[in-house]
Amino acid sequence: MFLRKTIAVLASVAALSVGVAGTAQAAPRTLTYNSNAVTSAALKKAVDDGANVWNTQVANVRLVKTTGAANITVSQDSGWPRAYVAGLGRGRWVFGTQAVTDGHHVVRIAAHEFGHLLSLPDRRTGLCTDLMSGASAGTSCKNPIPSAKEKAEVEAAFSRLVTVGPSTFVDAA
Repeated sequence: MFLRKTIAVLASVAALSVGVAGTAQAAPRTLTYNSNAVTSAALKKAVDDGANVWNTQVANVRLVKTTGAANITVSQDSGWPRAYVAGLGRGRWVFGTQAVTDGHHVVRIAAHEFGHLLSLPDRRTGLCTDLMSGASAGTSCKNPIPSAKEKAEVEAAFSRLVTVGPSTFVDAA
């Protein structure tokens, strides 16, 4: 009996490794966000578009808008954008309009700030291809799409459910 079970397990592993049998994909982790405190209609749309960027770029996390209690809350003020991370997929971020006034792309700002709540730190590389380079990429950068490395980091964080400690990210030029 033991030998039969062992052979069955080994056959299953072999089938999966050569692609004979499909692998079950875990359902994405759903995170809710609430942007009720964003007063500008254009910025509310940018928040939704920023969430959609992540929804189309990673498979194991899904950002869903709600009007009630949420994992992530978004507000607006006249300062610089910033994120307050309470844990993986939890916290709040502020759509600081100073970056908008200075000419930074609104959807890039939103996707960048969501990136912090999804485990990514600021990386001031100056490269427009790096979403988490933020303002260092300059006002001509309109790219809201995370790089392959950034996508892989978010996928890895949510597949392992890494522990993300409280942190604050303030985006300034």
